[in-house]
Amino acid sequence: MPHANLVTVPGSGAISVPFPGIVAEPLENAPSSSLRAKFTRIPRILVVLASVLMIGLYFFPLWSVRLTAPQYPEGLGMNIRINTVEGATENDLNNINNLNHYIGMKRIEPEAIPELRIMPWIVAGIIVTGLATAAFAKRSLLYVWAAGFLAIAVVGLIDFWMWEYDYGHNLDSEHAIIKIPGMSYQPPLIGAKQLLNFRAVSLPSAGGILAGVAITLAVAAVVLAWRERKLALARS
Repeated sequence: MPHANLVTVPGSGAISVPFPGIVAEPLENAPSSSLRAKFTRIPRILVVLASVLMIGLYFFPLWSVRLTAPQYPEGLGMNIRINTVEGATENDLNNINNLNHYIGMKRIEPEAIPELRIMPWIVAGIIVTGLATAAFAKRSLLYVWAAGFLAIAVVGLIDFWMWEYDYGHNLDSEHAIIKIPGMSYQPPLIGAKQLLNFRAVSLPSAGGILAGVAITLAVAAVVLAWRERKLALARS
């Protein structure tokens, strides 16, 4: 049966006139496509803030590992940046490598770690796509961007743990000076751990904290955008 539209005829008010194939829908009941597809100012601000915070990763270390022992009461430190690994002081990384030689661990050589060559580009991609998402303000783009951001963070932590595992377990027993059967020297991903007479403490540094705040803001933007869509549909 054909649907009918309302047509206003002068002097007679609104009458129903059939137009086959055309569906009339009262304007007040039609959901707004723009409200459904886009998010508003506050989520946009959160996305911009998250993207800007990620710029800090080019200036601050992501992670820090600190070693203390009776013979090193002042401690030895190692900072992991998005593009290199460096000692907390000038000689720390070299001293850590020399100590690792005694137990058969590989030297920590930043140029031999491929992730350090691609991480600056990955971070740049997060920043640029985040700003583009805020500019277009499309909810679908926000969902994809936030999911990708979170996935990269999780993969990054897993990769860091695997890197620590490789250095702590794949030992050169043939050339090691100190050999303890069954002993491994993997530092903790986060927290403290006793490794022989050394206490290793691994914690996020300033860059890692900025990244954590940025991820939190991205998730908050998604939640707000999703709630906006629900409210828009409820009012339609």
